[in-house]
Amino acid sequence: MEDIFSQIREGNAMHVRVWLDNVENDPNQGDDHGFSPMHWACKEGRTNIVEMLIGRGAKINATNMGDDTALHLAAAHGHRDIVQKLLQLRADVNAINEHGNTPLHYACFWNFELIADDLVNSGALVSLCNKFGDTPLDKAKAGLSSVLKDRAAANGQDLNKVPYKNSNWGGMKTRTRDGTLSRFAGIDLKHVKLQTKVGSSPTGEMWKGMWQGTEVMAKVLQQHNITSRISREFGEEFPRLRIFSHPNIHAVLGCVNHPPSLIVLSEYLPRGSLFHLLHEASDVMIDQAQTLRFAVDIARGMAFLHAMEPLIPRFYLNSKNIMIDDELTAKINMGDTRFSFQNRGKFFNPAWASPEALQKDPEEMNTRAADMWSFAILLWELVTREVPFAGLTPMEVGMKIVGEGLRVELLPGISPHIIKLMKICMNEDPTKRPRFDRIMPILDKMRIA
Repeated sequence: MEDIFSQIREGNAMHVRVWLDNVENDPNQGDDHGFSPMHWACKEGRTNIVEMLIGRGAKINATNMGDDTALHLAAAHGHRDIVQKLLQLRADVNAINEHGNTPLHYACFWNFELIADDLVNSGALVSLCNKFGDTPLDKAKAGLSSVLKDRAAANGQDLNKVPYKNSNWGGMKTRTRDGTLSRFAGIDLKHVKLQTKVGSSPTGEMWKGMWQGTEVMAKVLQQHNITSRISREFGEEFPRLRIFSHPNIHAVLGCVNHPPSLIVLSEYLPRGSLFHLLHEASDVMIDQAQTLRFAVDIARGMAFLHAMEPLIPRFYLNSKNIMIDDELTAKINMGDTRFSFQNRGKFFNPAWASPEALQKDPEEMNTRAADMWSFAILLWELVTREVPFAGLTPMEVGMKIVGEGLRVELLPGISPHIIKLMKICMNEDPTKRPRFDRIMPILDKMRIA
């Protein structure tokens, strides 16, 4: 098949769909100029392909080598339907490129009146100067300039010129290149720069690092005596974790397989895990609507994983293995999947584990049903904002769940609809627990109620 960027430019939607159906194809990969598939689809006005890419986890605010976002390109080429779609998805309306231009600069320059009006109504600032000291109003024809000026004033904007700043307006941009990476699965250690240790787990240390000019999370596996067999198993198993075709899956980008270094690379998400957001962070307010959005995100991601044959083994669902991106979207973290040679038979987070998972070998139980139990604990954690069984050690938790019937307490303050769903998902009989695709309509109904 011809490269994906050519297929998108030509509007070959069927070929693009086939490409996206391969879970290892990353919708955020970049070409030689850092253009992602989303960039090209927006530039060429391929609305159907834009919608496909969005459904497969394409980043809305990714930048190319000129720091253009998809919104820059859609606005500059007059594709209003795509502009409106991007704005609905919270695209950065005041993103600036290497010339200091915002999407509004281009809409005004090319006299796309309706697009310019859409942008201003969505918060685009009419007074931001580019590198040359020109605002969008300076680029607009007199009639459009007057209309936009009045619209901005009515929206409460300050019409005084805002000088160009050598960073994205409002601090929205966190790095020079955001979202496009070349596709290399096996990575040379010399190309990865570990910068700051940000955490550790029984299976590895987490480092913030750089690769190809982009921030990454590098998980350095804690594995002693790395034999040729272990290196071979690592190389064979990690490609299954490169799942780029779902917006609620946080994929592994690549790995370093140079014993004694075994490193798993994923995109760095500053917000960290759901556990961190719920119990350690203090800068984000999580209301009931966001709680349900998290639950829907997790259920969608797990439904996708459960549809795979064979299942990915040794992923243990809990809030520490769910990552949160800048848009507060929850993603199942494939980087937290254990490899076959790691900690066999050990449970590090038993509070989220089903009773049968704590007693049986994985081959002897229904993994899908066990994951549903874990999801019920996550629901409880989301609505109570408490760590399950926080006063006990992990060993005590595991023993009491199995031997004494320890369960989370369904408090009266919890929504009766949530309690009902949790009871269904935590049925003591694993065969009576629902599938994730069956509970999706229930969660969607709760979210819009």
